[in-house]
Amino acid sequence: MRGTVSVGGVLNDIPPLGDELDQLAVAVIRGLSMDAPLAANSGHQGTAMALAPLAHVLHSRVMRFDPADTDWIDRDRFILSVGHASILQYAMLMLSGCGLEPDDLRAFRALGSLTPGHPEAGHTAGIEVTTGPLGQGFANAVGMALAERIQRDRFGADAISHHTWVIAGDGCLMEGVSHEAASLAGHLGLDRLICVFDDNRITIDGQTALTCEDDVVGRFTSYGWRVIELGDSGEDLDALETALLSARQGDGRPTLLVLRTHIGFPSPDHTDSHAAHGLAFNAEDVTRTKSVLGIPDEPFHIPDDLLAAYRSLAAARGAALRDEWTAASESARASEAWVNTFEPSVEALSGVLPSWEQGERVATRKAIQAALDSSASQLPGLVAGSADLTGNTGTKVAGLAVQSASSPGGGQVHYGVREHAMGSIMVGLALHGGTIPVGGTFLVFLDYMRPPVRLAALSGAPCVFVFSHDSVAVGEDGPTHQPVEHLATLRAVPGLHVIRPADANETAAAWADAVAHDGPTVIVLSRQDVTVVTDGSAVCTGAAVVRDRDDAALVIVATGAEVALAVEAADQLEGMGVAARVVSMPSWDRFREQGRTMIDEVLPPGCPVLSVEAASTFGWAEWADASVGIDRFGVSAPGGQALQHLGISVDSVVSAARDLLGGAT
Repeated sequence: MRGTVSVGGVLNDIPPLGDELDQLAVAVIRGLSMDAPLAANSGHQGTAMALAPLAHVLHSRVMRFDPADTDWIDRDRFILSVGHASILQYAMLMLSGCGLEPDDLRAFRALGSLTPGHPEAGHTAGIEVTTGPLGQGFANAVGMALAERIQRDRFGADAISHHTWVIAGDGCLMEGVSHEAASLAGHLGLDRLICVFDDNRITIDGQTALTCEDDVVGRFTSYGWRVIELGDSGEDLDALETALLSARQGDGRPTLLVLRTHIGFPSPDHTDSHAAHGLAFNAEDVTRTKSVLGIPDEPFHIPDDLLAAYRSLAAARGAALRDEWTAASESARASEAWVNTFEPSVEALSGVLPSWEQGERVATRKAIQAALDSSASQLPGLVAGSADLTGNTGTKVAGLAVQSASSPGGGQVHYGVREHAMGSIMVGLALHGGTIPVGGTFLVFLDYMRPPVRLAALSGAPCVFVFSHDSVAVGEDGPTHQPVEHLATLRAVPGLHVIRPADANETAAAWADAVAHDGPTVIVLSRQDVTVVTDGSAVCTGAAVVRDRDDAALVIVATGAEVALAVEAADQLEGMGVAARVVSMPSWDRFREQGRTMIDEVLPPGCPVLSVEAASTFGWAEWADASVGIDRFGVSAPGGQALQHLGISVDSVVSAARDLLGGAT
């Protein structure tokens, strides 16, 4: 056995486990991969069993990580894109001493356990991203590799120099997001990204031949990846180590290692069977397989000497790597740029953000660009881009170089027409740390990137999703490009901070709020010019009064461009003898957080409330007694005409207000 050799030699004096413990470790990992799903009566053991040798070699011989600090910024990132095989990752975290204990494996998939059905970032130490929906982890890995490259260029290889390892399966590569992400990774030349393709040729329904005859090698070669075919070497630990270390050397391209494996191996009953994928082995299956493995037929068998040796090795490697890095990176970590990157000061934005005078007319998509431009120097971790709509969405930032293989530190990313990959890469960027990813597209194309938006919320990834062209005011492009139900969709996602600013001042405030927020934020912006009617203060509380009357007979609450329209309607109502308060409510979720007292101050109990929004009225019943909105698809016409035709007008608001008040004038 070759053992582990590091480039710098810091690991040379740390003895490896040895052949006997190596083989025992693989057998124990396979046993745990069966025991946990059996105990839970739920789970996927087959892939974890097949990949046990690979996972063992990665964690004990190849990857840079420190069990004493699973958040070490220069650790290698490990992503299990095949998240259904989560028991494999949990077993490795437990053996390596990263926070999990044997009892945590016994609680696999149980309520409140640290070992849920699929890996969840922020829930279990050592889990980098939330995986499960196939292909997402692969695309997240592209984001993590991109973050590493930008930071390595900025701070030097002594401070940032790690790799991103991802295991993907047939299902991951079938999902379209893998195409988008792999294509961009190859174009950018992300040479610290290494993917092991688990070529087991099995999906839940059966052999992949039922549905797929892709030439994976040809496909990834065409993307610009280096492809290395490992053949049927999944049981040869030394061959795996040689291949992984070779891949780590890089050649200017991301690397795909194609490893032929046998799902469920070495089960005498279910090897290479799709039954090993989606169905837990029964007790007899486990007994027969453990006999082949040569380990006791007892649940969760973990020999004390193996556990002690594994943890000792991981701790020694981690300490040596950390000590080497701490000494080499001292000057970089002491720099102001390092502090501003990894601990950005939101307060620094207060003096640089632009503001606009009341009555000015500015499209909020243009206001976001002004806010980004003015704050970029204060936020060195800013990584901005769009899905081929950089100028249209306001996400082109002055001063940021374009990211490319020849400009590795560039913070302006051209994602191309790849909305799905953009969102998933942003999640990877955010969860890597040290970046503030901002990505823009039209609101209607949320339909192409809802999975990463949802997973950003689930994992608390601090991304900023900028969606412009937010209503039927898009105009002549027609209903295919006019979002109607999308705001309701976004507001329904738990943990997602959604802001639809009324004007330019609220847009600048929304950007500052997004930077300060500890999770994902969506900022929804107008295509058309919007009259400035606020001071921006509604953003921090979710809602605020922008026009008031002491004797208000009703409240008109609106978001986005419709706030200015509501002010006009209130002025017209006043001429009819009806006093109206106007409230801008840019963020429902933030307003809910304020508590009953403040909500009642803004929306007084007993005072009728009319909502106005150029979108579906779904959900407004929480705040309003009646609604002016659009509960149908749009029309192809100039934006102003489309709004008028669909009832988003001063006259419509006035009429609805009078109806709500019983015809009062």
